[in-house]
Amino acid sequence: MTVSEIARLLGTEVQGDASREIRGVAALESAGPHDLTFAEGERGMARAANSRAGCILVPPGVNLEGQTTLAVANPKLAFVRAAGALRPAPPVLPGIHPTAVIASDARLAPDVSVGPYVVVESDVTVGPGTSLGAGVFLGRGVQVGAGCTLHPRVTVYPGAKIGDRVVLHAGVVIGGDGFGYVFAEGRYHKFPQLGQVVIEDDVEIGCNTTVDRGSLETTVIGEGTKIDNLVQVAHNVRIGRHCVIAAQTGISGSVEIGEYVVLGGQVGVGDHVRLEDRVVAGGGAGILTGKIIRKGTTVWGTPARPLAEFKKMYAHMSNLPALARKVKELSRRLPEDDS
Repeated sequence: MTVSEIARLLGTEVQGDASREIRGVAALESAGPHDLTFAEGERGMARAANSRAGCILVPPGVNLEGQTTLAVANPKLAFVRAAGALRPAPPVLPGIHPTAVIASDARLAPDVSVGPYVVVESDVTVGPGTSLGAGVFLGRGVQVGAGCTLHPRVTVYPGAKIGDRVVLHAGVVIGGDGFGYVFAEGRYHKFPQLGQVVIEDDVEIGCNTTVDRGSLETTVIGEGTKIDNLVQVAHNVRIGRHCVIAAQTGISGSVEIGEYVVLGGQVGVGDHVRLEDRVVAGGGAGILTGKIIRKGTTVWGTPARPLAEFKKMYAHMSNLPALARKVKELSRRLPEDDS
């Protein structure tokens, strides 16, 4: 694409060489003469001034002498859109690999792509434009919507429902039994795990993440939510729309998470916790069982506490070695007790 074509796509004007050909996208530091990139903030503008990029997306009002730029309200979002045009995803090639095992009553749209060694059990439905990678397993009664991508070795247990445009990366397991037991008569008895999993539209789930079915209810992942690699979502959890959950987070059973919640890496959420809309938990935070975090609160630490309080405590803890030395010195000055 030429710079002028990208400008039309983004609804903006060119400053610089509108006829320059752009063939790819790259980071600001590594972009070459035929790459598109973006710059934000003071540091980004300083690096952009010396960039070799063919075209740079910048905020309105920025003038980079000697550079070809496109001014847009949100450079990173515009970069996403332009990258989709420059480097479109490869098309889904319809067809069923001869090694796939598909139940006779499974209902697959005509343009579905089914890779090697896929297993599709009875009463499964798969919507148009969906791709099933090598070794995918869809259990009895699973529903998969349109335009989904299930990467290799995804396992979906019976009865799960997956919406449209969902992306499940390699090794994801949807609908395994929750960790529920009753201790009685000197041993643990397995509690029934008979519920479902519902994954709504436009969800993306990273590699080797697990989402357990409800015990007697339904585990729900809300529309537009993005979950990183190696996350555990336990039974009966309900996650709202457009949340972001980073790697190695563990969410215990019966947790309620509102909309637009952000959980950093390695956050631990105890059972029956409620996180209201727009809560942010910093990386490594530990949220104790039954805790309610109110709307818009940012928490950190273990046990998790409001960010301002956590910062004060962290500062005091950083000063403990110096305080210990002072206490030791003062103890030396005290007269010995001869009594």
